[in-house]
Amino acid sequence: MSCSVHLKEISYSNENKSILTQINLHVGHEEKVAIIGANGSGKSTLLKIIAGLVSPTSGSIELFHEPMKSLKAFKAHRHQIGYLPQDVNNHFLCPTVIEDVCFSLRANKISQKEAIHKAEKLLEQLNITHLKNRSVFELSGGEQKTAALAGLLVLEPKILLLDEPTNALDEQSQEKIIDLLNGIKKSMIIVSHHKSFIESLSSSMYELKNANLTKIK
Repeated sequence: MSCSVHLKEISYSNENKSILTQINLHVGHEEKVAIIGANGSGKSTLLKIIAGLVSPTSGSIELFHEPMKSLKAFKAHRHQIGYLPQDVNNHFLCPTVIEDVCFSLRANKISQKEAIHKAEKLLEQLNITHLKNRSVFELSGGEQKTAALAGLLVLEPKILLLDEPTNALDEQSQEKIIDLLNGIKKSMIIVSHHKSFIESLSSSMYELKNANLTKIK
């Protein structure tokens, strides 16, 4: 199985506090990996390191068998990594769903006509065409998460990094997100403190506790 992500002995310290200690993790092609842990255990920090947003104190990262020796090295792979933060309120760059989904395509010099076509096709696949012209700031929590995912998926990334994708959602919205993620064939790392949620999504599960990552499934 081709490896999408390879972490070797990743450590991270902040203000003399050890957040992560010699973390090792392999994520294969189209493999869904879950990381659980209590709030404040370092899950979000680990995801940001994998996304190339934070530098580890020590250790090495490979994406698609290529070493990422600095944050600058991630630039060439930025379009291949879809990172969804825990709070998506500040994730949106345009007022309506269709405009926001089109934005990254237009930034990559895709014509307006093609961008709209790609965005509308994706919204249809995600069953959220009815949200197309809605303001992103008037959506429910579940609708916002789905719209934010659409903005990532339209660029066809190879890896999805999802930070608490069902945080603060009701049960019905959680089920919709689960169905959506189960239907996506991409490498994923999903972090959550809800074990019951990600048990239905991932084939591999790890627990981050006391700065250490341990495989539990």
